[in-house]
Amino acid sequence: MIIAMALGMTAAATLPARALVELNVNKGNVEPLPIAITDFQGGDALGAEISGIVSADLKRSGLFAPIDKNAFIEKISNPDATPRFEDWKVINAQALVTGSVSKEADGRVRAQYRLWDTFAGQQMSGEQFFANDANTRRVAHIIADAIYERLTGEKGYFDTRVVFIDESGAKNARKKRLAIMDQDGANVRYLSDGKSIVLTPRFSPNRQEITYMSYESGQPKVYLLQIETGQRELVGDFPGMTFAPRFSPDGQKVIMSLLRDDGNSNIFAMDLRSRSTTRLTNSTAIDTSPSYSPDGSKVVFTSDRGGRAQIYVMGADGSGQTRISFGDGVYSTPVWSPRGDLIAFTKQTAGEFQIGVMRIDGSGERILSTGFQQEGPTWAPNGRVLMFFRDSAGGPKLVSVDLTGRNEQSIPTANFASDPAWSPLLE
Repeated sequence: MIIAMALGMTAAATLPARALVELNVNKGNVEPLPIAITDFQGGDALGAEISGIVSADLKRSGLFAPIDKNAFIEKISNPDATPRFEDWKVINAQALVTGSVSKEADGRVRAQYRLWDTFAGQQMSGEQFFANDANTRRVAHIIADAIYERLTGEKGYFDTRVVFIDESGAKNARKKRLAIMDQDGANVRYLSDGKSIVLTPRFSPNRQEITYMSYESGQPKVYLLQIETGQRELVGDFPGMTFAPRFSPDGQKVIMSLLRDDGNSNIFAMDLRSRSTTRLTNSTAIDTSPSYSPDGSKVVFTSDRGGRAQIYVMGADGSGQTRISFGDGVYSTPVWSPRGDLIAFTKQTAGEFQIGVMRIDGSGERILSTGFQQEGPTWAPNGRVLMFFRDSAGGPKLVSVDLTGRNEQSIPTANFASDPAWSPLLE
């Protein structure tokens, strides 16, 4: 458990000043904000570790440019004291982060930070957190989220996890394990033993629970897995083939495509309480890859009913099926943004694979990344960043890209990795 408490403003916060620094993330071209992040005092190496994680999170977002510590003029010894703002303005640090780490008598770690606007001469925010040793990385991510939100006005996405398929071994005998990690690639933990093929893990929108497919019996079965307890529950044993089950926004249903005896793949929704199944499409084409809108009222999916796979939108009850993509190439894996304003997709055209986004009516298509065999986008919970996987040097690896398409980052994993799914913010 992590306990948070606000820190009071220092005397400097009462001084008259201009408007506090902010970052407008809705502009087309956002220049990264120069920010100085000092090593947190105390806690031996732990203070430097926490500030290093905060710095790495903010830098990876593409919205912040942490300043080299060698350029710092003032050496912070008391993170609660008002900084010498002139020393930070000289190196163009528009924002400054100070902090400390200490051990409480009960063994808990206490970490605190303060965020300063150097040009206005004001403290913008400050909090302290109490956690056990196992949660110190989480504390760093939470601090980074708080700084991100204070400076951009939007929720951060650093205190999250990603479930994915870990792939190891020879290409013709690849071992695939269900795995989970922090969004920056740390704290990898395996959720399956690799004795059977597992595919398409997907997070519940409101619980630390995933749905995935397993071939442990030789037939595709859909399971629910409670991440913390390891408790597993069979959702259904479907004849034929099952594709990419996803949760509804309230976590009460899963939606998937099922291949029936007639050879057609259609979309079905299952109520997880009653286990009743509702058929949503009934075409002679291949309908697959369904994803709910954030409010649960609509579903996006792909269908080749027009001759090749394109993106369609329908009501959550299957009504009003409408094609929204009309570009060249083949579209797949559409995923609705958690903000509700965009749909991410994979597109294959002219021998290339592209990750892109479009508005929910199909307009404004933008390609964010182009490469060899890349697919499977998943959204960060704030709708600003996508993660996907790309085949390179013998196997798939995870990659993230922001909505500008200019900030592409490799996600470090020990083995090959595919099919990522981003969690909601942790509680």
